[in-house]
Amino acid sequence: MFEKLIKELEDLQNNRVSIPVKSDSDGYVDRECPNEECLFVFKVNEDDWRDIFRDEQVFCPLCRHEANADSWWTQEQLKHAQEEAFKYVSSRIDSALAQGAKDFNAKQPRNAFLSLKMTYKGHSSGSHYMLPIPASEEMQLKIQCKSCQARYSVIGSAFFCPACGHNSAEETFDRSIKKIEDKIKNLPVIRKAVAQVSKDEAETTCRSLIESSFNECIVAFQRFCEVVFAEKSPGTKVKFNAFQNLDMGSDYWRQLLSETYSDWLTPSELSQLNKLFQQRHLLAHTEGIIDQKYIDKSGDQTYKAAQRLVIKEKDVLQLVKLVTKIVATLRAKLL
Repeated sequence: MFEKLIKELEDLQNNRVSIPVKSDSDGYVDRECPNEECLFVFKVNEDDWRDIFRDEQVFCPLCRHEANADSWWTQEQLKHAQEEAFKYVSSRIDSALAQGAKDFNAKQPRNAFLSLKMTYKGHSSGSHYMLPIPASEEMQLKIQCKSCQARYSVIGSAFFCPACGHNSAEETFDRSIKKIEDKIKNLPVIRKAVAQVSKDEAETTCRSLIESSFNECIVAFQRFCEVVFAEKSPGTKVKFNAFQNLDMGSDYWRQLLSETYSDWLTPSELSQLNKLFQQRHLLAHTEGIIDQKYIDKSGDQTYKAAQRLVIKEKDVLQLVKLVTKIVATLRAKLL
């Protein structure tokens, strides 16, 4: 009586249900890091996902978590797939039960003293056609890996290629600097928005953003120098955080290139850079409170000991300008 139902259940058990995934208008499909501590959402070019990415290993662009290619579905994709799969399976079971009832009724003898009739009222209105999983809106920042040529897109920052895990020192530095410049550029908007809640909070927030940009800029510079130096001089052991120290970093470049920062910056620029590096050190270690060591090392006579630094937007942009000039020189000489 229910041969059709048994056949459908066996077929569903032995075959996978396939649900198509749509790409966005730029040809990119959504992916999400499976690391519960990250869950970073990004996109990969659909053709590259097929041709370049490996089934056994995909990397998160933000945290470099590794997992096989079947692990990168987004929460929205999984939810849509579950809903579509349920509707599809339900429609096939409904159809099989309806056919079973129809077959049962057809086998009943006519003009019998006693006859039975089976009726099945299903939930499905007929065969269910799988609706493709929709893509989210396009992401503006599109990146192509210089190592494997895979194309991907993100919102905000990314540090690793999802196809090969490559970390480009150049791209990471450029994105870090762009983030700092955007932060400074948008300070008036941030100040105005927060001031609607509290003027005090607005000033505190903006001051924090300015001061944190100091640290981000020097960390980006340090990371670039560490990676490039290690690539060009793999046998040299570099001291921890060496490139946060101008004198120490300059000595390493002298070993490699027979040149130092003083060859790439004017005396005035080098003096300014030294002062800005010393200010960043104070922000990181003394909450910006001036000590005599800072005055001696920086030559900054505008402060007295026990005062606190006052960092302006122009100071951040000057720091960006100077480290970018050094990085541009290193790129020209080494990359």
